[in-house]
Amino acid sequence: MPAGAPEPGGCYYIYDTHYRLLRTVFAPHGYYPDEHEFTLTRRGTALFIASKPVPMDLTPYGGPKNGSIENSEIQEVDLATGRLVFSWNALDHLDPADSEEPVSSASSSDGVWDAFHINSVDEGPDGRLLISARNMWAIYDVNKKSRAIRYQIGGKKSDFTFGPNAKFYWQHDARYRPGNRISMFEDGCCDLPDGAPEQVSHGLILNLDFRSRKTTVDRAYYHQPPLESPTQGNTQALSNGNEFIGWGQSPSYSQYAGPGNTEGDGSRNLLYDAQLPGSNISYRAFRNEWVGKPYYPPRAAVRTDDGEKLVYASWNGSTQTRAWRVLAGPTPCRWSCDRPSGPVSKRRSRPMPQDRTSRSRHWTKRAVSSSPPTL
Repeated sequence: MPAGAPEPGGCYYIYDTHYRLLRTVFAPHGYYPDEHEFTLTRRGTALFIASKPVPMDLTPYGGPKNGSIENSEIQEVDLATGRLVFSWNALDHLDPADSEEPVSSASSSDGVWDAFHINSVDEGPDGRLLISARNMWAIYDVNKKSRAIRYQIGGKKSDFTFGPNAKFYWQHDARYRPGNRISMFEDGCCDLPDGAPEQVSHGLILNLDFRSRKTTVDRAYYHQPPLESPTQGNTQALSNGNEFIGWGQSPSYSQYAGPGNTEGDGSRNLLYDAQLPGSNISYRAFRNEWVGKPYYPPRAAVRTDDGEKLVYASWNGSTQTRAWRVLAGPTPCRWSCDRPSGPVSKRRSRPMPQDRTSRSRHWTKRAVSSSPPTL
């Protein structure tokens, strides 16, 4: 299968802030849920991308007669019923001949040509969708009601010309912005597996002039040192006017002041920069407020080490726990505060760890046996 293509049998899970499973969502029409996009709407629906290989004669494009094309649908499903309420099929609207991905690449992906590689969909005003097709170097504005493409930005049939530094390649995460603008993560790289980059990766916001049909750079966000991300990435608008950039296959994420910077000046307006450890990467990175309150209680265990009892405590998923206090006593009803860290007293006792949240002065208790567990 092509890189990034979904496998059969996938689904989406929706959890609440207590980590309880609320819904499991599947893709209709025989398509496979795609990792590239999944958005919950205010209408009680989920909007996502679903993909599957479709058998196709590829000889018109220079490929094998008995080949396949990786096709994608934009699907919207009612969460309460699982009913499909909207779909948009890429093959019905896009011409594979416009792909920047050579059909010969199918020989290394089980005969499947990834001509489109739809990787984001955003819902905008007036029933419009903004759809990004990485391997077409194009972004499409689609009328959701008629399913017709209103205009195309980039690619071989672009309805817009480009000002300096406005052109994009292998892009991800196309989003509507206020005032005839769109944003994206401009990968600038690469034809997989070993293609040369077109330009360095950066966050990009474009102005769309509908009168002149020209697009120009509104703002850009480059990294220092420059990064080349062959896949993935996103540009997130923050409520305070800043921008948060996930660098995709380059394992970094950064925050910039709104005005951004230019190529070669990536440190300007940089507010925060971090790198994931080792070979870890993240498809997208977000800066959001999340308060996790697990429905399950804290867990604790005790181990005896050289006559001392060591207490281990965890409340996995709790974002408000900032400290633990250990109590000990001869019975569950008789407790005294022990040291906040270090081993529990050697006296015969039952240790109880307590956690304190960052927004509360109250402690939550959980008793544990003093007998050594297997850790």
